[in-house]
Amino acid sequence: MKKTFFLPVLCIACCLFLFAFRQSPIIEMSYHKSPLQSNGPAGGKSGAPGEQNCTACHSGPAQDGTTENTLLILDANNQPALAYVPGNSYTVNLVMASDPAKKGFQATVLSSTNVMAGSFTSDATTQIVNATISGAQRNYAEHKASSNTSATQAWTWSWTAPSTNVGNLTFYVASNKANNNGNPQGDAIYLSQHIINAPSSGASLAENATISAISMFYSAESESIIMTFEALQQGVVSLNIVDLNGKIITLKQNEQVIIGQNKHVFKLTSRNLKSGTYILQALINGNQYTKTIIVN
Repeated sequence: MKKTFFLPVLCIACCLFLFAFRQSPIIEMSYHKSPLQSNGPAGGKSGAPGEQNCTACHSGPAQDGTTENTLLILDANNQPALAYVPGNSYTVNLVMASDPAKKGFQATVLSSTNVMAGSFTSDATTQIVNATISGAQRNYAEHKASSNTSATQAWTWSWTAPSTNVGNLTFYVASNKANNNGNPQGDAIYLSQHIINAPSSGASLAENATISAISMFYSAESESIIMTFEALQQGVVSLNIVDLNGKIITLKQNEQVIIGQNKHVFKLTSRNLKSGTYILQALINGNQYTKTIIVN
């Protein structure tokens, strides 16, 4: 009798269990690509040869960052360095022109053989990480959790140049214009390259054969910035003025370059900038030229 009674009871219990399971709410689990990098990514995301960039964790294609990423290399006298002196230390300032509410970056500097050129040291707005790429170690400067918003106008770090002349060097920069929506969707990634010349290159403002006779200066008499140059090709020119903290004021944006003599004048007002030392930065037909000026 016990065996005959046990089977119906077991069947009823199983049916009750299945009914309860079917009535339970279905819990769906969701995932997103990689942890958010508010404190900076791992090394190897600068877009340099052999590396990934920010799109490894953020959606969307990488874009040209020539006008978005402004990199200034300043010597011990806060003057723009167009060529490095072996073993000397320089201050590197990086500014995103759009200054988004949420942002980040990673940068490195390599020789023409894609070897790390010199070394980086962090400051209050940056941190330094390392990665081994193609069997060799590279340094990377990048944002950290306390410097990934528009409250940080410029990221700054120190660069010690190689101890010997290793030719022209290239800074590779990947920046992230984030939309602050808490996930990796909808961000804009900008890649750029910035060259500092070898000590023997004789670097000057007119280093491109298609652009010559460049003059950029402040006229106290007319309270204007005046830029003149000769061009052998048509194109566009942009002109920024940057203070020594890295804050950018755009004076000209994608204006036409004509073949022959070009002249661009920007009238300054008290709303533009106060008296002090500034860096003029011109982008002419894709080539960058800088000069320090004093505004009275």
